[in-house]
Amino acid sequence: MQTNMFTGITLLGLGPGGAKYLTQEAWHILERAEEIYLRTEQHPTVSELPAHLRQISFDHVYEQAQNFESVYAHIIEKVLRLGQRSEGVIYAVPGHPFVAEATCPEIARRAQLEGIPVMIVDGVSFLEPTFRTIGLDAFPHCALVDALELVSAHVPPFPSSAPALIAQLYSSAVAADVKLTLMAVYPDEHPVKLIHAAGTDNELVESLALFEIDRSSYVGSLTSLYLPALGPTTSFEAFQEIIAHLRAPDGCPWDREQTHQSLRSHLMEESYELLSALDENNPNAICEELGDLLLQVVLHAQIASEYGDFSMADVLHGIHTKIVNRHPHVFSGLELKDVNGVLENWERLKAAERIANGKSEESLLDGVAKALPALIQAEEYQKRAARVGFDWPEVQGVIDKVCEEIEELRAATDEKTRSAEFGDLLFAIVNLARWYSIDAESELRTANARFRGRFSTIEQAARAQGRSLVDLSLEEMDALWEMAKRG
Repeated sequence: MQTNMFTGITLLGLGPGGAKYLTQEAWHILERAEEIYLRTEQHPTVSELPAHLRQISFDHVYEQAQNFESVYAHIIEKVLRLGQRSEGVIYAVPGHPFVAEATCPEIARRAQLEGIPVMIVDGVSFLEPTFRTIGLDAFPHCALVDALELVSAHVPPFPSSAPALIAQLYSSAVAADVKLTLMAVYPDEHPVKLIHAAGTDNELVESLALFEIDRSSYVGSLTSLYLPALGPTTSFEAFQEIIAHLRAPDGCPWDREQTHQSLRSHLMEESYELLSALDENNPNAICEELGDLLLQVVLHAQIASEYGDFSMADVLHGIHTKIVNRHPHVFSGLELKDVNGVLENWERLKAAERIANGKSEESLLDGVAKALPALIQAEEYQKRAARVGFDWPEVQGVIDKVCEEIEELRAATDEKTRSAEFGDLLFAIVNLARWYSIDAESELRTANARFRGRFSTIEQAARAQGRSLVDLSLEEMDALWEMAKRG
């Protein structure tokens, strides 16, 4: 009898629980082998393996290592070395070698590079008994997620319009971290199922609310979480499908006729409606207006995709790459002491991008959109200049500049000069607002709203007296204005 009928590395799946799940191929190999290496002996099938088999497990590595990465690295190196022996090695793992298994795919990849033959002996994974237990067909689009990946995420990395099965929810601590990530999108009371030890004699399903999953006393190494879809209308992908349908031959005639240019006014209108909702600090209106603005974004991406210019995937890839590259202090370990350091580094990175794109001769201000409202544009020019040190050393210099511009406006003797000086005054006032961390555009919009409200009060007061505004003297209107200011 020899250790392995196959010279090289045999990656063998033990199934989810009990020898009844072993394939005939696996049992045939195990009956003729002398030795087997187990990722863990903490598995129901192990006690039912052929009695003559010499079993060596890697459980001691889990006990000694500081994290799973180092455990997996140790096992991979060991199996590769064993596979170089003349008798090869049989390495067995729970379930299937390529389902929720970190070591086998890497062993197979490294073995191919090193010229070591590999045989895969399929096994029933935990998925089959799990889906059977909860009565679910995984098709057409159930997401399969590793809990250990999910704990480090800030939002779920899968669409909420599809169900998800989250594996390796092996402890209450992991369950607690997973639920926090999920609750960034799903309601606390979202109904879920915990599936424990699927495919074993101890199989158990718990139905509970999402916020309760870390309170289960059954959570362990064989626990998975089934997360039903939040709803068919809740994911970005589902929304993209809606917009693509609108543009399709069987879609909406109006939407099919739209172009980038015809949608310009709609994009501007929706942007200003969102700004208005923000000014009102109305969460419901902000939510609705964000949706309307998103509609414009997805429409433009869909139109571009139809013409072969770019796709939504290109849009997302571009902004994803840009954000990561411009935040090395978040994603690459660069240490920056404060916000000023972040902004200065931002400008250095953008300058490097311009050089890389062959645009080194462009001005620092070229990236400011010409279509921006004038106050926003002025503030953005000033911010960019300040990032490279072109700024007043203290606010008093800005105040003095405002006073200087007022005097120059007073001294202007012709319409052209007066207009130019007035523009300089506005620019200086925007700079003062920037120094005081005031959003000039927003505050002017707020002032406009205050004026409108107070003027409406004057109109209402005049109507209450049975008079029109033209019948009121300036003194009477001023008195009503002061009353309106007092609220």
